[in-house]
Amino acid sequence: MELEKLLKSKKIYFFQLRLKNYNEKQIIQIGKKVKLICKKYKTKLIINDNPYIAKKINADGCHLGQKDMKLNEAKKIINNKILGVTCHNSRKLVKKAINVKPTYIAIGAFFKSRTKKIKYKADINLLKYVKKLTKIPVVTIGGISNKNYKKLLLNNANFLAISGYIWNNKKYKPQEAMEKLK
Repeated sequence: MELEKLLKSKKIYFFQLRLKNYNEKQIIQIGKKVKLICKKYKTKLIINDNPYIAKKINADGCHLGQKDMKLNEAKKIINNKILGVTCHNSRKLVKKAINVKPTYIAIGAFFKSRTKKIKYKADINLLKYVKKLTKIPVVTIGGISNKNYKKLLLNNANFLAISGYIWNNKKYKPQEAMEKLK
C-alpha cells in the first residue's frame, strides 16, 4: 500500500484523511484501516470535516473547513484531540480562530493546485502576519510541491499540507515525490 511506504519514511507527522465523495460508513471503514497504518508508524491521523467520525474511529484529531461545524462544538465532541481550521486567506478568520484556540490554523492556497479549485489565494505576507499574531502552529496549504515548499518553510510555516504533488503526480510515484522534498 502506497500510504504505508510513505509513512515508513518518517517524514510524515500527520496524515489527513480527506474523502469528499464517500459516505460516513465508507469513511469509517477506510479510516479504521488507515488508523492502524498510522499508529504503526507513529503518524497522527486527522479526519477531514467531521468530528463525529474522528471520534468513532479514535483518530488523533479533526480538520474543519469554514462550512463545517463550529470549532467550539467540535471541541466538545473530540475533547483534547487535535483540532485544526482552515482560514483561507482571511485575517478576520485567523483572528476569529485564535479566540477559540485551535491546535493549528491552516491558510492558503499559496499556489495553483489540481487537488481542488482555488477560491482563496494567500501570500507570504499573510503567513508572516499570522506568525506575528499567534504562537498557534500554521499549516500552509495549496499547490505545494518540490519547487515551492522551501519559500514557505523559510517564512516559518510550521507544517506543509501536501496532497496533489504526492498523490496525483504525473511524473513521480508517491514515494519518489516525497524523496524530492529534501
